[in-house]
Amino acid sequence: MTNFHDFNGKRSLALDAGGLAADAAVVASGHEPNGYFWEGLVRFAWPDIAERVDFDSEAGMLCGVGSSSDLTRLKAAVESVITSPEAVRDIIARAEASGFEFDD
Repeated sequence: MTNFHDFNGKRSLALDAGGLAADAAVVASGHEPNGYFWEGLVRFAWPDIAERVDFDSEAGMLCGVGSSSDLTRLKAAVESVITSPEAVRDIIARAEASGFEFDD
């Protein structure tokens, strides 16, 4: 799932994209369940968290760099949806209805 890492005095959180319970819901919605998609989902669903985290996502992973407390909040938010296709479908529908565009 998600893992914390320390590198050069910075703390990061990484989520390997792919093979997640919510992937089928992401694909059914016309998106690719890669790191960029998950970053977009966080930016839409939890803008208060996203504005406090620096993202360095890639196709294969979501990666956030920030304080321990902000990354703990990010981890809880992400883990609440990666196992819930229903929650992901709901967030995607709300995002698209608002005009938000995922960069996946």
